[in-house]
Amino acid sequence: MSKTDNNAMTTDSVSSRIRYRLQNAGVRFHANDNIADFIEGDELDLLQQEVAAKMQGVLESLVIDTVNDHNTQDTARRVAKMFVREVFRGRYVASPPNTEFPNIEQLNELMIVGPITVRSACSHHLCPIMGRVWVGVMPNEHSNLIGLSKYARLIDWIMTRPQIQEEAVMQIADLLMDKLQPDGLAIVMEADHFCMHWRGVKDNNSKMTNSVMRGSFLRDANLRREFLSLMHRGN
Repeated sequence: MSKTDNNAMTTDSVSSRIRYRLQNAGVRFHANDNIADFIEGDELDLLQQEVAAKMQGVLESLVIDTVNDHNTQDTARRVAKMFVREVFRGRYVASPPNTEFPNIEQLNELMIVGPITVRSACSHHLCPIMGRVWVGVMPNEHSNLIGLSKYARLIDWIMTRPQIQEEAVMQIADLLMDKLQPDGLAIVMEADHFCMHWRGVKDNNSKMTNSVMRGSFLRDANLRREFLSLMHRGN
C-alpha cells in the first residue's frame, strides 16, 4: 500500500478503515456476518460514535427538533449504543467462549434443548424478530458435548445480527455442527416478525416456523418424528 493510501486511511472514518480491511482480505460483510477479526483496538468505541453522528443526521432529516425536544436530545447516542453493543453485537464481537467436553460415556441417544428465547432484527426493515429455538442432537462416541447455557449463548451470538430467519437457522446449524460433531442435528425456529405486525399488512397472528435437519435427522424419518413430537411437550 502506498504512502498516499496510508494517509487516506488514517483520515477516513473508522467504518471505512474496517471496510477496507474486509475488502482487502476478500471477506464478505453482509448484515448477518461476524466481522470481529477486522476490528482493532478502540475502533468499536469509535464506530459507535460514528453511528451516533450519522443517526443524528437521520433524526434531522426526519425533521425532529432534537435541540428543543427533551425526548430526543440523546436519542442518537442511545440508538448507536443499542445497535453496536446490544441488538447487533453478534456482528462485532468474537464467539463467546465455550468448553467442549469429550463424550466419555459414549452417549448416543437423542438430546433436545429448548425452547431457547431468541431476539433479532429483520435485515429488510430492522424490525424485531422474537421467537424460540429448539435444538435436537444425536451424539456419537466422537462427539463433543457443551453445557446447556452454551447453546443459548452461541445461538444469541448468531441472532444478535440483522437476520432473515431462513438464513439464521442455517448459521446456527453450521455453528453447532462444527462445535459438536454429532451424528445428527435438528434446529427448529418459530418466530414473530414485527415487519408484518408493525407495518405492511399489520397481521398480528402470523408466525414463521422453519427447520434444518442434518445427518441422521435427515436420513431417519423415525428420529425426525421423535424430535418433532417431543420438542413441544410442556411448552
